Amino acid sequence: MSLMTPKKLKYRRPFKIMPKAKRAKNDRLYFGTFGLLSTENSLITHRQIESARKAIVNHMKRKGRLWIRIYPDRPITKKPAEVKMGKGKGDIDHYAAIVQKGTILFEIGGVDEEIAKEAFRKASHKLPIKVKFIRSDML
Repeated sequence: MSLMTPKKLKYRRPFKIMPKAKRAKNDRLYFGTFGLLSTENSLITHRQIESARKAIVNHMKRKGRLWIRIYPDRPITKKPAEVKMGKGKGDIDHYAAIVQKGTILFEIGGVDEEIAKEAFRKASHKLPIKVKFIRSDML
């Protein structure tokens, strides 16, 4: 597993839920000047978060600071291929973050707007949802 896996869980294999269409609670920029806002509900896996983080960091070239505002704390189970029905729930395959519409995914501070826009554009190609670039004065 990657670094983005929870150390302890309340339930080992919870029920599968999809995010509801209500407004997210973390919809403000708290740390940086620029942010990446989700415009859809979805599950984002830990691999997608990590590849988006790498795309942002590679473009910023050690300038500025990055904050990741989502964490993959939901275990997703999967049964092996060609297994008969029944016999219980499958093993944990990966972890995902539940993202609601209006959630801030990443924040950047200490760089120009052009650098932040391009870094978030590259990161948006790694994510399975539509996202929007925001500034702190836009909110």
